[in-house]
Amino acid sequence: MDTAISSRGVLPVVTARYDSPCGPLVLGATEGSLCMCDWERGRHATSVARALSSSVPFDRADSLSDVLAGAIRQLDEYFAGERKDFDVPLLLTGTPFRMAVWRALREVPYGQTLSYSALARRIGRPAAVRAVASAVGANPISIFVPCHRIIGASGALTGYAGGLDAKRRLLALESESRNFY
Repeated sequence: MDTAISSRGVLPVVTARYDSPCGPLVLGATEGSLCMCDWERGRHATSVARALSSSVPFDRADSLSDVLAGAIRQLDEYFAGERKDFDVPLLLTGTPFRMAVWRALREVPYGQTLSYSALARRIGRPAAVRAVASAVGANPISIFVPCHRIIGASGALTGYAGGLDAKRRLLALESESRNFY
């Protein structure tokens, strides 16, 4: 479930750290929805928090909410190979173009990959491959919005906020390989 919100002042974003087999993640939730699942390290970590705070002003309050507890449980199940789909409510904020890209990302099935150009065609913007790649890179909710499933047209792994090793491990997990630990 995607939700957009209007500007209503400062919203508390409750955060939690999650140590995944691919690296540490920071989860954030507000108003009963997950609004962030970002890699703790790297340039992407600060850019997602900055983009989120410009769309939804927030104060951080570090304590566990029901949404975060559910997200953590579902991530545990995913990494154990027991979960293929997530049903945590999501709060995505962005331009209409980015929202369309993120919706299309959620439609890429578990265990499958898609190229940036194919994703651009899916949203009806075949000439916007670079803009699609930028929107994929700006995804604030990694794994739940599976941007790791997007690859280069040649089949090569391309950039990923968690690093190419994390992307490789996520794709290996989804291809039923248990050698990613």
